[in-house]
Amino acid sequence: MHKHDAPVLCTAFSPDGSTVFSGSCDQTAKMWNLPANKSITIGKHDAPIKEIFFVQDPQCLVTASWDKTVRYWDVRTPGPPKAVVNCPERVYCMDVKGILSTVGTAERHLLIYDLRNPTKPFKELQSPLKYQSRCISNFVDKSGFAVGSIEGRVAIQYVEDKHADKNFAFKCHRHGQDGKEVYAVNNICFHPKYGTFATSGSDGVYTFWDKDSKQRLKQFNRADTSITTATFNRDGTIFAYALSYDWSKGIEHFDKNKPNRIFLHAVQDVEVIPRKKSR
Repeated sequence: MHKHDAPVLCTAFSPDGSTVFSGSCDQTAKMWNLPANKSITIGKHDAPIKEIFFVQDPQCLVTASWDKTVRYWDVRTPGPPKAVVNCPERVYCMDVKGILSTVGTAERHLLIYDLRNPTKPFKELQSPLKYQSRCISNFVDKSGFAVGSIEGRVAIQYVEDKHADKNFAFKCHRHGQDGKEVYAVNNICFHPKYGTFATSGSDGVYTFWDKDSKQRLKQFNRADTSITTATFNRDGTIFAYALSYDWSKGIEHFDKNKPNRIFLHAVQDVEVIPRKKSR
């Protein structure tokens, strides 16, 4: 075990699984070599680090922070960042797949980067959702992304303008009469094989969806607290999700006696296979 001096907000593995990278509220990014059991500080921001990713090509570490910057680091020769990209606001969510990098900031800004030219946005736009962005996840084929907000909505957005007719948004993570109980979408993750995706929310529910047919595949039982994060494993056979209070109802609803928990769901193909479009 290695520690930061403040809560850790994000982690990432190297592709070969030999190294773990972590970003923290202590404003540092660390690199932990597992075989050698050695941890070093690879970089530092001026505010907590919210997101961290290892990029294979070009090989670098990418960090995004509440200091309104995205920074690129050379993990082979630790030192000053290779590049610093200024964002219009604090970074709240980010995803990187292949050469596609998407960033969501405060005030609903969305920035799309081609990592072959990582310092200049390929496209900048306002989120199609009316409220604060909470999570973002790129499609498996890198043609677009899904963004979720605090108001129980998800938007499906394509990168190229020629596919704009495929963009849409839908409601989710809502309960009660007429769906008046609205919960934040805390996480979106895509299945690595089929390209379907899961959303997880403050309502303690995770749901599998098919964006191409615009259908819900399956909704699972509601847990007793929020699902704060979730992901599929490498081959999509396991779905892991974490239960923990997400502060969405304020400090008065925090129960220090309720433990944080992690669960594994064995994924059945029938739960994530895309469906034919409805007529």
